[in-house]
Amino acid sequence: MAIVVEHEKRKHEILDKALDVFMDEGYEDATFQKIADRCGITRTTLYIYFKNKKEIFLWSIKQLTSTIEADLLLIIRDRKLSATDRLRAIISAILERCTKNKRLFNVILMYLLQLQKTGKDPGERVRRRIVRLRHLLSMLIIEGIKNGEFKQVSVHDINEMLYSLIESAIFRLAILDQQSIEEMSGAINIAINGIVA
Repeated sequence: MAIVVEHEKRKHEILDKALDVFMDEGYEDATFQKIADRCGITRTTLYIYFKNKKEIFLWSIKQLTSTIEADLLLIIRDRKLSATDRLRAIISAILERCTKNKRLFNVILMYLLQLQKTGKDPGERVRRRIVRLRHLLSMLIIEGIKNGEFKQVSVHDINEMLYSLIESAIFRLAILDQQSIEEMSGAINIAINGIVA
């Protein structure tokens, strides 16, 4: 059992360091060797954990989205806060994570553009990664409607609006190199105020 735990611990350490390599080097320039070097291991040892750079990249993204999801679940389960306050806290937490990881979004964009050049659908890859996030937003919106905090609105439409604002914030941070999300926070608060009953 200890060997399995140690293997998983080492795998997570590799993923953390690999994420740094991807952010520093970009997806194209990150190599298996650079990741091994950053981890202080040989390429042969790295192959014990992952078969290639793409697998490491996808696992790194999965680890990041899992961390964000865990943070959001803590907020959603906090029954001391109203649905409105939890919705604001969730959006704020997402934007804060995006700000901290803005270089990563540049890497993700380059990866998605590379996928598109090969004829694959980058939208499908993104949808797979964010389906849980959108589900969590919908759950909270439904709860707010049921308890009378939110107007009787289309859950799908509100989810789409909030998610579009999040996408816009990511674009501004990663592509336009905006240093702050203060303006976006104001726009999101206005959007949330629009659904409060």
